Amino acid sequence: MGIRSVLSKPFAAYIVKKQRGWSLNPGKTQQKVFRDIISKAENTAFGVDHDFASIRSHKDFVKRVPIRDYEALSPYVKKILAGGKDILWPGKPAYFAKTSGTTSGTKYIPITKDSIPNHINSARNAILSYIHETGKAQFIDGKLIFLSGSPVLDKKAGIHTGRLSGIVNHHVPGYLRSNQMPSYETNCVDDWEQKLERIIDETIDKKMSLISGIPPWVQMYFDRIIERTGTPIKDVFPEFSLFIYGGVNFEPYRTRLFESIGKKIDSIETYPASEGFIAYQDSQEEEGLLVLLDSGIFFEFVPADEYFNENPARLTIEEVETGVNYAVIMNSNAGLWGYSIGDTVKFVDKKPYRVVVTGRIKHFISAFGEHVIGEEVEKAMKHATEKFTEVETVEFTVAPQVTPEEGLPLHEWYVEFSKPPADQNKFEREIDRKLRELNSYYEDLIAGKILRPLKIIPLRKDAFRNYMKSKGKLGGQNKVPRLSNDRQIADELRTYRL
Repeated sequence: MGIRSVLSKPFAAYIVKKQRGWSLNPGKTQQKVFRDIISKAENTAFGVDHDFASIRSHKDFVKRVPIRDYEALSPYVKKILAGGKDILWPGKPAYFAKTSGTTSGTKYIPITKDSIPNHINSARNAILSYIHETGKAQFIDGKLIFLSGSPVLDKKAGIHTGRLSGIVNHHVPGYLRSNQMPSYETNCVDDWEQKLERIIDETIDKKMSLISGIPPWVQMYFDRIIERTGTPIKDVFPEFSLFIYGGVNFEPYRTRLFESIGKKIDSIETYPASEGFIAYQDSQEEEGLLVLLDSGIFFEFVPADEYFNENPARLTIEEVETGVNYAVIMNSNAGLWGYSIGDTVKFVDKKPYRVVVTGRIKHFISAFGEHVIGEEVEKAMKHATEKFTEVETVEFTVAPQVTPEEGLPLHEWYVEFSKPPADQNKFEREIDRKLRELNSYYEDLIAGKILRPLKIIPLRKDAFRNYMKSKGKLGGQNKVPRLSNDRQIADELRTYRL
């Protein structure tokens, strides 16, 4: 074993001991974070506008600070972009993480000197938790690849600005720099397809031991390597032993990804966002991701079925229940207050608090009141592919068809198969049956003949890749929404039908 792997074990033990301390005292931990961030932001423009000086409890905070999305917070961000300081957090942000908005176009999410450790240390601690639990550390001595956005940063109002993954790239610990792939020059290539070929050129003959990235883009990396070599990934990278992923639900990609690898390897799921690193998988044995309660973020959770109410419940960590779908609200040392990141989670454990990510609060289909969510369509697809073992999917998305050319309205599933079903009609019926089981509203609409059963629209090879390329969103942290309540994506994907 190398010096890195040897030294990682006592460090991992130290980090996990600290982790156990705060995770088993959730209320105390979150109250400390709450008091710290409120007091530090008291004299900011936002703190003055919302009377932070008089806040003594979470109840006081809820009265003064409404839930906001980016569009509602943007007037404060614009003040920072105009050169202002002490707006959302003392001083100026160290970075802006640039990400795509919905109605607001590009979003500029502040990252402050105080919030940087949340992004950097959380990724590190996920790996250290794995090392401590499994005793496996030798992978640290091999080559490590992080498929990410370009580390080239622009400036806005004198503040370095770029994709989160590119910003984080500048903070990779020095002891990992010599192991990190690809080269800085290759990472700076903007065009994803050109970048991918250069990454393969640089890594194909290296002793890759850890690979990290969003599953669909890692799958593309694997596909290109297999096309070049004609062999599975395990033969190209025999020392590859750990896969780290985040950003999307892994289940729709799991089977194909591991088939590409050619063997089962360990994996770590992470839950990072531009707004903050929220959770990571701390155990190979337990379900769910450990919520990071001590990392500068005070969390609130809104029951998803109340989210669009005028005054929804805003629960602290000690008030949540397992098995309930919640929208995540963040208050942080990045200067985000009552901030809705748009994600939904479900708690699977409370000792310690672990979650699974269930979807997006605004990504649903409810054209007729069915309120189908991402978790349900993914479960239905997973069930069908497990029953029809010949089927493999590359990607899929779902949209309502309210005015079909004939017959009742329905849900259309746009699916790119790597291995299509032998009988598409049977496959459709199985997905529909499972979705009716998972969602009683959908079942009632089918039974009442308001909707007819779903229909699959098979797409050509590389349909989703070409669609994303046409939008300038190929690679990096970009992903196709699993479902939409309108037909904007669906109508464009129809041009890729078989």
